[in-house]
Amino acid sequence: MKHAILPIRGYRVMLDSDLAVLYGVTTFNLNKAVKRNLIRFPSDFMFRITPGEFDALTFHFGISKHRRGGRRFLPYAFTEQGVAMLSSILRSKRAVLVNIQIMRAFVRMRKLVYSRKDVARRINALEKQMGEHDEKIHVIFDTIRDLLESNESKTPRIGFRAHNG
Repeated sequence: MKHAILPIRGYRVMLDSDLAVLYGVTTFNLNKAVKRNLIRFPSDFMFRITPGEFDALTFHFGISKHRRGGRRFLPYAFTEQGVAMLSSILRSKRAVLVNIQIMRAFVRMRKLVYSRKDVARRINALEKQMGEHDEKIHVIFDTIRDLLESNESKTPRIGFRAHNG
């Protein structure tokens, strides 16, 4: 199911055809039910993808091309909220059970994204801290070198000295 969740326009979405397979209905019937209830699906819940987006999906994810025996229309993309709304118009027991699994998949993906962002933030903080430590270590080494050079010229030698005079 996680492979059916795709990034489009900054959203994580599922296409109508993937949802239809999961719900056990045809894509035509799923879209027909959606069209009867369009008021429930604002643009941040569902949108039709553009030809360019479809071509990119075809190239990157191997989605079948429309026309030539495939789709005749560009697919609808459903965001997490759109998928939740689908459960209110597809009332079968299977639709409810599938919807629960889809919601869990979206939640897992969201947690994964947040954990990756947290790891990236921590790495950046460590890099910054390492840079600050490197600078401090260089200052310490420079100070030690200065002390060694100045001590060599000022410290008297230890031991007996004969005066020739």
